Amino acid sequence: MVNAAAMSGSGNLMDFLDGPFPGVGTYEDFHTIDWLREKSRDTDRHRKITSKSKESIWEFIKSLLDAWSGWAVMLLIGLLAGTLAGVIDLAVDWMTDLKEGICLSASWYSHEQCCWTSNETTFEDRDKCPLWQKWSELLVKQSENHCGPYKKSCPPRAFPGGAVVKNLPASAGDMGSSPGLGIKTILSGFVIRGYLGKWTLLIKTVTLVLVVSSGLSLGKEGPLVHVACCCGNFFSSLFSKYSKNEGKRREVLSAAAAAGVSVAFGAPIGGVLFQSGRGERGHRRVSYYFPLKTLWRSFFAALVAAFTLRPINPFGNSRLVLFYVEYHTPWYMAELFPFILLGVFGGLWGTLFIRCNIAWCRRRKTTKLGKYPVLEVIAVTAITAVVAYPNPYTRRSTSELISELFNDCGALESSQLCDYINDPNTTRPVDDIPHRPAGSVGVCTAMWQLALALIFRIVITIFTFGMKIPSGLFIPSMAVGAMAGRMVGIGVEQLAYHHHDWIIFRNWCRPGADCVTPGLYAMVGAAACLGGVTRMTVSLVVIMFELTGGLEYIVPLMAAAVTSKWVADAFGKEGIYEAHIHLNGYPFLDVKDEFTHRTLATDVMRPRRGEPPLSVLTQDSMTVEDVETLIKETDYNGFPVVVPRDSERLIGFAQRRELILAIKNARQRQEGIVSDSVMYFTEEPPELPANSPQPLKLRRVLNLSPFTVTDHTPMETVVDIFRKLGLRQCLVTRSG
Repeated sequence: MVNAAAMSGSGNLMDFLDGPFPGVGTYEDFHTIDWLREKSRDTDRHRKITSKSKESIWEFIKSLLDAWSGWAVMLLIGLLAGTLAGVIDLAVDWMTDLKEGICLSASWYSHEQCCWTSNETTFEDRDKCPLWQKWSELLVKQSENHCGPYKKSCPPRAFPGGAVVKNLPASAGDMGSSPGLGIKTILSGFVIRGYLGKWTLLIKTVTLVLVVSSGLSLGKEGPLVHVACCCGNFFSSLFSKYSKNEGKRREVLSAAAAAGVSVAFGAPIGGVLFQSGRGERGHRRVSYYFPLKTLWRSFFAALVAAFTLRPINPFGNSRLVLFYVEYHTPWYMAELFPFILLGVFGGLWGTLFIRCNIAWCRRRKTTKLGKYPVLEVIAVTAITAVVAYPNPYTRRSTSELISELFNDCGALESSQLCDYINDPNTTRPVDDIPHRPAGSVGVCTAMWQLALALIFRIVITIFTFGMKIPSGLFIPSMAVGAMAGRMVGIGVEQLAYHHHDWIIFRNWCRPGADCVTPGLYAMVGAAACLGGVTRMTVSLVVIMFELTGGLEYIVPLMAAAVTSKWVADAFGKEGIYEAHIHLNGYPFLDVKDEFTHRTLATDVMRPRRGEPPLSVLTQDSMTVEDVETLIKETDYNGFPVVVPRDSERLIGFAQRRELILAIKNARQRQEGIVSDSVMYFTEEPPELPANSPQPLKLRRVLNLSPFTVTDHTPMETVVDIFRKLGLRQCLVTRSG
């Protein structure tokens, strides 16, 4: 079928012109591309290059440059995406710390970088150095150590970085909200002008730093994929191979999405799997059309992006991963039960979040609330700042919170989560486990604060995601799961401490060794909640073990991810991005949807009985005025060309946009073309009276091999054809 489309002569669309005129082969905004047509055009282009390469050495060199242009684009995308990601990470850290204080030696240093350069910093007090001054010390002349976080004498830290900086990103409009659904829709073949432009790249990069550092319940991972795709769109416009073919351009954007995930999480393999969706129950998570060669180029782009990010060292740990962990205790089979419970929680949380967030976004679209996006951002930011400030687990950045929840309690760990009761005078039997009990302060206080922080995160994330700002959902979802998982882990740990004589713990815990790692439960809970929201499985597990370095904990992650998906799918098959795509009315044919209706093509095709007749073009009997009137009165993307009108025997299909451009250019460049000129799609002109105006031949505009099915084709087959071939339209025929 593709070869037949290629043989239809889609290269030169006008007989009276030497080459294609401007606008031919392009698509209008908010329209869907024709994958078969784009494939056919690329096949024609490649055939011409191959034939010319045998003519001379220069043409052979040009063919080699064309073949390697794809790898060059991948290299440029990886370099720019990795650089931008590193700059964004460093800028976010600096602006986050800028809310608390400033480095006196160098104002562009973050808190950690400032203390690195100080000679008076000790290992025990590595977070304290005289070079770093808090605003309370500089402005109020009163150290924050002498006033509690609930006293009015201490200035709040979250509000200035929240409300003030939100005005700029709120003005970004639809480009800023929910980048995942926009990228997914574009990769499916939908055209959205300006979504991946140079101005979008600039605005997204700047506002992403402001939004993430403000302390709102959102992440930068989704917007970083958008940034990488903007890079891919920019570099693809420099090569005619991709700039003139929307299908080839989307292959570049698919690889750019993989590079975006790679630099967002430091997970190049997970980025490729996430972008291609390999193993995700047979459907693709991001890309709709994904040739095999794009897999290798995506891997190369993700690799270059990761290598570029490594020297920048944005996380300060000389590693690519964002939340590196190093546990010293293996997991035990009995722990699978709490891991599965965390998976159930993740599935329920995902269902709750999707339904509540979609309901709120629908209310925003259908009420006056949607007319005031800036006020909405300011209100949510103010509420977040006021409510989050008293609790230390909502006051800090989400990435720092997750890192603390993932960490194991070591000898030098100063977190309140590790503040157990430690009585050196207490003697314990040799076979007693070495865990310490949680007292009324320390761990118990942290548990209450975590519970309140969990409730706050659940509620505020529902109202934050979807606002007119760059918003990612990965980190907030992981934070919810990490808090729930850490509390479950501490509960299991204390249960093992106080009831170590139970048979389950007796066989579980070995003398002199820790038997419960609460940080592992936080990691499993983060994977469960992220899977419940996005419905990822394979790529999620790979991203998690790349993100944390916990390769030996794949089985707990798999158990939680699968359980989360099963529970969430029991309430609905849609993930958060699919739900937002349907809410916004974007055309996206999800391969997960199942059509069980026993209908035929004749039951679904248009027009049906009782409706106006089918709008068609005849082969050689309609005038230019007739065609212009038909185009003006209808909004179809194209028209079947038939002969004659009474039998409607199909001979081809003409695109609406190309008809408009062909008539417009013919009136300008070809003499004698008037409204009464007859349009014909045959090789020979029709027999006309002697005084008739000059006819217009549009044979080159006609697609002689449109995809057709018979009227008795089952709709399951038709839908499968649309999915696998990426059709824009399909014509239903009976006896031709």
